Amino acid sequence: MDDVTIGSSGLRLGQLLKLVGAADTGGAVKDLLSLGLVTVNDAPETRRGAQLRAGDVVRCGDTEVRLV
Repeated sequence: MDDVTIGSSGLRLGQLLKLVGAADTGGAVKDLLSLGLVTVNDAPETRRGAQLRAGDVVRCGDTEVRLV
């Protein structure tokens, strides 16, 4: 698991997936979410704009990151 440092205002899920290389474009993010391949804190997430905070764990395929 990799740690990703975020600011106090948090980060949106779509931005994070592009940042860590799980998706190249917003369209690719949308596809991953619609296929149910993304979880936040072990719960499936389908909202590209879901707000993430420090402590959240995001998984997408082999990519797993914890926000700090």
